[in-house]
Amino acid sequence: MESPRSVFFLSDRTGITVENLGNSLLTQFEEVSFRRVTIRFIQSRTALQHAIDQINRAVNEEQKKPIVFLSIVDEELNRELREKTQALTLDFFQAFVAPLEKELGVKSAHAAGRSHGVNYDYFHRMEAISFTQMHDDGAATRNLSEAEVILIGVSRCGKTPTSLYLALQFGIRTANFPLTPDDFADHKLPSSIQSFRSKLFGLTIDPKRLSQIRQERRADSHYASLENCRQEVRSAEALMEQQKIPMLDTTSKSIEEIATTIIHQAKLSRHFY
Repeated sequence: MESPRSVFFLSDRTGITVENLGNSLLTQFEEVSFRRVTIRFIQSRTALQHAIDQINRAVNEEQKKPIVFLSIVDEELNRELREKTQALTLDFFQAFVAPLEKELGVKSAHAAGRSHGVNYDYFHRMEAISFTQMHDDGAATRNLSEAEVILIGVSRCGKTPTSLYLALQFGIRTANFPLTPDDFADHKLPSSIQSFRSKLFGLTIDPKRLSQIRQERRADSHYASLENCRQEVRSAEALMEQQKIPMLDTTSKSIEEIATTIIHQAKLSRHFY
């Protein structure tokens, strides 16, 4: 088996952006295995030299060009990196900022970390996360009117991770509420959320997958049994259809897909980029 190819993500800030962009590209090459290394806060020649040493060590050990995804604003540091390493260097600033400067007719700010500063976006994100955590799994009903969307569904269908993703990535205040056997017996929504029907969005899941997830939490329990999962999912779907609540099957979808589908179908707007 061929040894993994070294991939370096270099950034003058947190590295989150360059990791996300770089990994999105790497997913197109499923037959290749990669060894990923992220080096953050490269803001001096000392930090740059540390990165150069690691890259050159990979060249010597693997006898292959490493791949370097680069997000460093300082042009001198960029140039020094290219001169002192033998790597395939993909510079996101040069790839995108330079053509934008030409098209817009103005120079960019060339300032590190413009998207990660402590500003309005940061505080909006923190407020959304705090709201979402307080309103997880029906834990609180106070201020539900401030929620932009309320996710409902059976236990372990993906409500909590989707809620947190909506808050973290889009700044959307999200609450989530479980549908339980008591709700199915009454054939109606929990009283706490009945007045917020326009904000409700349902999640469902394949019963077999639900049973697998629940087995990890409570092995060999009635809660996790396939028959119980089938019954709960069937009843939840019937209730949501009866109440005309939009519904999404989460079985084979990533959290990113689920969240963006909810935003699209519920006509929500992200609060920062």
